[in-house]
Amino acid sequence: MTLATASKPALIDASARIDPSALIGGDCVIKSGAYVGAGVNLGIGVVVGANAVFVDAESDTTGTGTQVKRLARIGANASIYAGVVIAERAEVRPGAVVTRSVPPNAIVEGNPANIVGYVDAAREAHPFAPHATSGARQGVEATAVDGVTVHHFPIIPDLRGNLTVGEFDKQVPFLPKRYFMVFGVPSREIRGEHAHRRCHQFLICLRGSCAVVADDGKRKVEIELDAPNRGLYLPPMTWGIQYKHTPDALLLVFASDYYDGADYIRDYDEFIAELGSKA
Repeated sequence: MTLATASKPALIDASARIDPSALIGGDCVIKSGAYVGAGVNLGIGVVVGANAVFVDAESDTTGTGTQVKRLARIGANASIYAGVVIAERAEVRPGAVVTRSVPPNAIVEGNPANIVGYVDAAREAHPFAPHATSGARQGVEATAVDGVTVHHFPIIPDLRGNLTVGEFDKQVPFLPKRYFMVFGVPSREIRGEHAHRRCHQFLICLRGSCAVVADDGKRKVEIELDAPNRGLYLPPMTWGIQYKHTPDALLLVFASDYYDGADYIRDYDEFIAELGSKA
């Protein structure tokens, strides 16, 4: 076992078992009965709950070992498969069985573990009626995340079929050059997990529902898109994630620019660093 130096030493319960090849960061807490197996690397400030188990690296087919990044939390009785990466500030709930990597700030539970939320992502309340008629209140709702807004459009009821309408460059704050649709997403999968340097996006779930997490590096909100008259605006330099898709979910996304791979930031640490360089 290698103990990294930090402002505080790791606190390891006497009944915890640590393989000699494991790397333990400073400020870690490893509670009673936990087992940290071969090839496991715990970052600074990681908490491992009682009786949590990390599978030995001998079963790791990736060859990279198991990594738990700084400030992640592993709940009691959780099981972590070899070769996965549990990213910074992620939370594994008690009893979860983690068979694949967990992204930054994600909360996972179950067997096998699925993402059920994001750390510090407040659920947004919607004061507007989700199926507003033409005479009901409409408008734009600010969120706690810088520049991210929820848009409520009218629904015009008709015996021949209802209609909802929005206007670009007026209600939607840009003119689109591209659109794409996301559908057939298995419920345990997540989409997005990136930011754009220049591109603006506007999301509407035309059928079914999904949840969107928007993150400006300081605050996160989770917004449910569950009606064709509700849209979500994501400005540039907003980290966006879509998950909790219902089986019938059909998500329509308008983009202000043509596709450009160089416009994407796909690593959360890189996103935070670029935000800091612009401050």
